[in-house]
Amino acid sequence: MSSADEQRRVGVESCGVPNVNRERGQRQVFCGLAGIVWLHRKIQDAFFLVVGSRTCAHLLQSAAGVMIFAEPRFATAILQERDLAGLADCNQELDRVVADVLERRSDIKTLFLVGSCPSEVIKLDLSKAAERLSETHQGRVRVLDYSASGLETTFTQGEDVCLMSLTPQLPLLAEGESSLLVVGTLPDVVEDQFARIFRDLGIGPVHFLPPRQSTELPPVGKGSRVLLAQPFLGETARALQKRGATLLDAPYPLGIEGTLGWLKAAADAWGVSEERLREVTAAPIARAERGLARQRELLAGKRITFLPDSQLEIPIARFLARECGMELVEVATPFLDRQLMESELQLLPSDLRLTEGQDVERQLDRVREDRPDLTVCGLGLANPLEAEGLRTKWSIELVFSPIHGFDQAADLAELFARPLVRGALLQV
Repeated sequence: MSSADEQRRVGVESCGVPNVNRERGQRQVFCGLAGIVWLHRKIQDAFFLVVGSRTCAHLLQSAAGVMIFAEPRFATAILQERDLAGLADCNQELDRVVADVLERRSDIKTLFLVGSCPSEVIKLDLSKAAERLSETHQGRVRVLDYSASGLETTFTQGEDVCLMSLTPQLPLLAEGESSLLVVGTLPDVVEDQFARIFRDLGIGPVHFLPPRQSTELPPVGKGSRVLLAQPFLGETARALQKRGATLLDAPYPLGIEGTLGWLKAAADAWGVSEERLREVTAAPIARAERGLARQRELLAGKRITFLPDSQLEIPIARFLARECGMELVEVATPFLDRQLMESELQLLPSDLRLTEGQDVERQLDRVREDRPDLTVCGLGLANPLEAEGLRTKWSIELVFSPIHGFDQAADLAELFARPLVRGALLQV
């Protein structure tokens, strides 16, 4: 038995469902508009028009790192003082902006009207605007709406509400047919890797949501089996279930163990034998083990705390503890959806300090007392903690980076090894 196998075996013996501490207080959150950055790269014929303020526009431009020569497929229809005061007709101005966008961008097939904090404050009804604009531009473009307001959400939920807005548009899967629907934005290279593995296992047809082209929406119905690739898509999952789909219970495809468990859920649903699953996954698992070996040497024994930000905290903590040998000091997540996290919770130590929600001052006090080797947190907390001599990892980088699947397991581990290596060099 390899050292990694031994670590996983020992981990299983100490696992159970941890008790959950719930905190409510001041929160540090990043706006759901950030989801546009990865969604507009994935859905290649979609345009995201944010109805918001100049702050919204600056946030998007900063988060996306837009180059001067790039023509991104997102923009902000900026609400002026007259709009906020009710002195101007926002709908007329919105119609004009949409017409300008469609005139310039003939390649756009789906246009999302994205609500923000300012548009919600003035009660601008974007759902009616989407219906009106869909009729106006019928046959030219599909217009949908969703809210990415950061008032009560975390930034990854921007993807959840976007995909939920697509769910009513999905065509109906024919009676008697079955298919696998993988839900959650994945980089194209990772999506292609998973598609090859499913094909080799004899599982199919396989569809991905979101698709690369909004005109190629996957079907959904009673024969649909849904695998979530991201743990923050609860509303989308429930919307698909209302359309008859069955949600497969699985860990998330992060690291070797999570990816294998995720694939096994689909294999079991299709009646694929464990022997065939081992045969198909043997080579990528061997590659992943070799890649993880060096990172495990750097991470084993190091203590890590997760502050609540991305909703990726629980599956990534499971990976770091069970496959990299890290010690979990505290794992905090903005929201804990037990329906989506049941398989992951079973793989965590039963004595883990697991926290749902945030009281930022209390959590920072615990970080200062615990002095972990690494703290995973949002951008707003990273610099202050670094100034106090605590090494940090930006949680938003975990959403922007290819981290899913066997071949990305070592890259995922390296994201956490890198700040530790940098910190060691600074101390020399």
